[in-house]
Amino acid sequence: MATAETAGLAPVLAFTLVGVLGVGSQWLAWRLRMPSIVLMLLAGLIVGPVLGLLDPAAQFGDMLRPMIGIAVAIILFEGGLTLNFHSLRDAAVGVKRLVVFGAPLGWLASALTLHYVAGLSWAASAVFGGIMIVTGPTVIAPLLRQAKLQKRSAALLQWEAIVNDPVGALAAVLAFEVVVVLETATSVGAAAQDLVIGIGLATLLGVAGGWGIARAFRRAYVPEFMKVPVLFVVLLAVFALSDYVLHESGLLAVTIMGIWIANVQLPSYVELRRFKEHATVLLVSGVFILLAAGMSREALASLNLTALFFVLAVVFIARPLPVLAALSFSDLPWRERLLVAFTGPRGVVLVAVAGLFGERLVEIGISDADRIAPLAFALVAATVVLHGFTLTPMARLLGLTASSKSGVLLLGGSRWSVALAEALKSMELQVIIADPNHAHLRRARDAGVQTFFGDILSKAAEEQLDLVAYDKLICATDNDAYNTLVATDLAPEFGRENVFQLKRMREASSRHALPATLGGQEIGDGRTYSEANALIAEGWKFRVTGLTEEFTLDQWREMNPEAILIAQLDKSGTLRFLGPEAEPKDAVNVELLSLQPPRPAKADTVAA
Repeated sequence: MATAETAGLAPVLAFTLVGVLGVGSQWLAWRLRMPSIVLMLLAGLIVGPVLGLLDPAAQFGDMLRPMIGIAVAIILFEGGLTLNFHSLRDAAVGVKRLVVFGAPLGWLASALTLHYVAGLSWAASAVFGGIMIVTGPTVIAPLLRQAKLQKRSAALLQWEAIVNDPVGALAAVLAFEVVVVLETATSVGAAAQDLVIGIGLATLLGVAGGWGIARAFRRAYVPEFMKVPVLFVVLLAVFALSDYVLHESGLLAVTIMGIWIANVQLPSYVELRRFKEHATVLLVSGVFILLAAGMSREALASLNLTALFFVLAVVFIARPLPVLAALSFSDLPWRERLLVAFTGPRGVVLVAVAGLFGERLVEIGISDADRIAPLAFALVAATVVLHGFTLTPMARLLGLTASSKSGVLLLGGSRWSVALAEALKSMELQVIIADPNHAHLRRARDAGVQTFFGDILSKAAEEQLDLVAYDKLICATDNDAYNTLVATDLAPEFGRENVFQLKRMREASSRHALPATLGGQEIGDGRTYSEANALIAEGWKFRVTGLTEEFTLDQWREMNPEAILIAQLDKSGTLRFLGPEAEPKDAVNVELLSLQPPRPAKADTVAA
């Protein structure tokens, strides 16, 4: 393995390389529509054990372990921030069963697999088996975004991953304390006392940290510009204090702190969560690169057929059986049980915690514990690749995904909106119209369009609407200010390139022009609400036209010179709305959606 000197990489340059590789892998995965974790693992292995450019242990020294520990703590805290109890409503029973029954059964099944298949001693198997309870929120989150699972299925996997992460770490702590008692002169009473005090303090610190942050932010004890820095400092303090009393209990403390903050309805919660999401993207990519690059060639070479059989046993036996047993006799449909049972990717927490306990077990005389880290890495790599490429097809096969085509959320039940929704439905796209005025939705209901009565920014909408099915938002109410508010608020969720609104009135005036950070993109040829609905009143209609090799875009333009292009649907089911300056792609097997003027009556009809 190359050192800092032989590789020629100073710590700052090595740190930069980790960032470039991590973020670059995520961007490339987005472009190629493949799991980002796969590319990050490959990048880490290439620059680490393959080329020897990056050796984290040599280049970061004693700071490597604390860096990874703090990164994992922040990742788990951000995961806790996503766990709002309102979102748990439909999946509450399943999550409770997975935590209360699934975690102990999974621990037992994993320990048996490690001992009888991988050949580890009972001591190493018990500790590593506890760690294997975790299913990796760092991996589950991007997989859920990619697969577009139905709301309850996604909630089950997300809650299980985040809640079981600290549970798995504490299970490993419990097993480790037992091993220490058996291998050293430590008394059972002292070990049990340390464990109880550690877990109790972690819970207390997590609740205190969350309560303190909520109280300080609500009462304006902290100015707006300092909220994120204060949150970070409190998070680090909670993690460090808890971890000082009992190793790995800090993960439980920060998870509890995150869940507490997520459920106290802070006004600044959304901004805090979005910032933490951005930080987590950087941390996840960095940790994966570091862990992959830190694998030695000897460790990789030790992964033989035994490791392969171990991974297969985990994927097809040790994971599915405990989950199916835990969810048996519940009201969950069998399709959801199967999906959860055969979806168990492992991530950053498993590798980081497994490496730590492997070293400690070796120190107290458990010789085969040095195999824990390579086996953990093999399990993470195999499950990430496997589930990264199979989750979406399996969910589609079980009927647990939203449509693979684009979905459109329309705001406002005007004539223009209903006509557009009907055209989109004819293209076999999922459409819903939302409006806070019940009377405005009558026309949409009569047309058979799915509707939502209420404010799209309300808690009811967040709980009742499965927004995963929709990747485009069009704000088209008669209130320009409300359109701008919704477009601005939901732009981070949908992506700014997927949020549109009708042109604002008096936008040309400098007194009324808004900065580019507010509102959505204009749609069509840039008409206002009144102008767009006036066209519908005059008899203009939305029409769908297919382009082929025989009938090209130029021919369509020649036949429809007055038509207003609205959107283009390609053969993969991706919908692209067009603005005043956007041009459709001239391709075959695509559909054009346009707003066209009334067609003149036929000559024989006029003559009659």
